[in-house]
Amino acid sequence: MENAVSYAIKNDFYLVENLIEEDAFLKKALETTRENNLPEMEVSSAHGKFLYLLAKIKNASRILELGTYCGYSTIWLAKALSSGNGIIKTIECNETYANIAQKNIKNAGLQNKVKILRGDAAELLNKLILEKEEPFDMIFIDADKLNYPKYLELSLQLSTSGTIIYGDNVLRGGKLSNVSNPDSRGEGVRKFIEDLGKTKTLESTVLQTVGIKGFDGFSLSIVK
Repeated sequence: MENAVSYAIKNDFYLVENLIEEDAFLKKALETTRENNLPEMEVSSAHGKFLYLLAKIKNASRILELGTYCGYSTIWLAKALSSGNGIIKTIECNETYANIAQKNIKNAGLQNKVKILRGDAAELLNKLILEKEEPFDMIFIDADKLNYPKYLELSLQLSTSGTIIYGDNVLRGGKLSNVSNPDSRGEGVRKFIEDLGKTKTLESTVLQTVGIKGFDGFSLSIVK
């Protein structure tokens, strides 16, 4: 008998087939990632479309992404920018990933809308704060989970009323509430979730997801 997870995966394929249209550049970005023997760490196509729609609903012209990987989610978000001079600033500490992302973004013709910042995310966020960077309309956090609390703290300093803050992969395979789970990244995400709840300037929720990428979830917050 098929279980709920297997049904969810089949549902994902059905929904993608009927609702999600990846252009040639998105498909090429995935192909390039696989050609470099890198793991499937990018968001799913349905998730990418969700981020795209969220940015469109927000009418975002300035987006900050923490964790470029190979640029798949970056391309989705860049396609959603509301104005001709809109910009996505995306942070990646791994040079190999950043180089592949740069190639994928250029191939998609989006190099003028995307600026890849290479290096440690916390250091680069602090640099943006010191330089008095203009607030972002949307912030997508998809980097190392242990540092999510620090990224939230710094992201709030790059936000304004109405900024959307999205935290990816926060259910840790469905084991988030298991404090005895040896996954140290779960500890970072639990503090992140607790900090979201304690931050009076935020309204937040978390949705659990199941499908092609397994059992996971994301947080969604808006700055008051």
